[in-house]
Amino acid sequence: MTVITRFAPSPTGRLHVGNIRTALHNWLLARRHGGRFLLRIDDTDAARSREEHVAAIRADLAWLGLRTDGEERQSARFAIYETALAQLIAKGRVYRCYETQAELDLKRKVLLSRGLPPIYDRAALALTEADHAARAAAGEAPHWRFLLDHHSPIAWHDGVRGPQQFDPRQMSDPVVRRADGTWLYMLPSVIDDVAMGVTDVLRGEDHVSNTATQVQMFTALGAEVPRFAHAALLTGAEGKLSKRLGALGVADLREAGIEPAAIIALLARLGTSDPVDPALDADQLAAAFDLSHFGRAPARFDEAELARISASVVHRLDYAQVADRLPQGMDAPTWRAIQPNLERVADAEGWWQVINGPIAAPEADPETRAFLASAAQVAETLDWHDDPWSALTAALKEASGRKGKALFLPLRQALTGMDHGPDMKALLPLIGRDEALARLRA
Repeated sequence: MTVITRFAPSPTGRLHVGNIRTALHNWLLARRHGGRFLLRIDDTDAARSREEHVAAIRADLAWLGLRTDGEERQSARFAIYETALAQLIAKGRVYRCYETQAELDLKRKVLLSRGLPPIYDRAALALTEADHAARAAAGEAPHWRFLLDHHSPIAWHDGVRGPQQFDPRQMSDPVVRRADGTWLYMLPSVIDDVAMGVTDVLRGEDHVSNTATQVQMFTALGAEVPRFAHAALLTGAEGKLSKRLGALGVADLREAGIEPAAIIALLARLGTSDPVDPALDADQLAAAFDLSHFGRAPARFDEAELARISASVVHRLDYAQVADRLPQGMDAPTWRAIQPNLERVADAEGWWQVINGPIAAPEADPETRAFLASAAQVAETLDWHDDPWSALTAALKEASGRKGKALFLPLRQALTGMDHGPDMKALLPLIGRDEALARLRA
């Protein structure tokens, strides 16, 4: 059986870290088994859905390298939902209700005051056809609930959490369609999973109770129940659920200069004991992806760790992979010279300025100025085609007796305006003879 997974975001906002992790897990599982990874835009909420968010979701997935094998829009599938609802009506698995939100809130408060679970009492099941006709005549439109089968315990083997069991008698019949005709999440999602042939549903543990209800929906529609896995939610570096994680989006990470490969490397392994290795490519990560490696404890997401992984990715990038993001005119030797000192590709701009000038060197004392003047005289005599830095420092060490920091730091400061940076052996030829002499004399 071909493995088919799906990622089903609602286009009511931008993708955040938790969304990305869910999409990645589904993509990795499908890729591991040579299956299909589908994108489904859950845009049944017309009032909150935005086309710009749909475009952003596609762009974010593409930037991360998560190629989809097909796309569906729930807003284009309402006729399918109507047909499925009619089947459930015929089977007696959905029913009409009329309680207002205020009436439902009062019922819940009464049950809670008695120490009972706030479960819908199914009062609407007692209504006769005459009652429904009377309400229709009065202009009342019903909302629809799915009738849970109290005689069929709900159970499944979760790919992360192991055996799961729910008692349907302790659950409320969920509303699946509002009185205004709009759909809620639960039933359309199941209908789409059936129609799209989804075999595996991977999502966050906050959906476990939804799964308990949806298992019965699959059965009521005469469909095979897919395999489910619910990953533990992310926590912030401070060890508790972070509001920032719910707002930290792909756009924020991209603007911060984080490499997409770093995001993939971290989120693929977060929540497992497997080491995060930025050297692994997508195929290697997919081949090793195993739901049994995920624990049930919350997974700790640390932005500082992501930044470190991203820097490691930058240090592995070939010139061809970054050429279009580098300052105009920067060539491969220059990239290789500055690459070990970069945390972000965008930082290359600063080193390009150091190479081309102008720079602001620190003020030197008289002794240092004299040393630099000697350095200029030596540099003028060097063969700049054959490691001028080694020749310059060797000659100055012999002439001045300086060594170590006293020898190298004044030269670096005068030539780059910095106390640290790329290897001067690689950097000095890039600065060039004439510019180097001008900086030493200055």
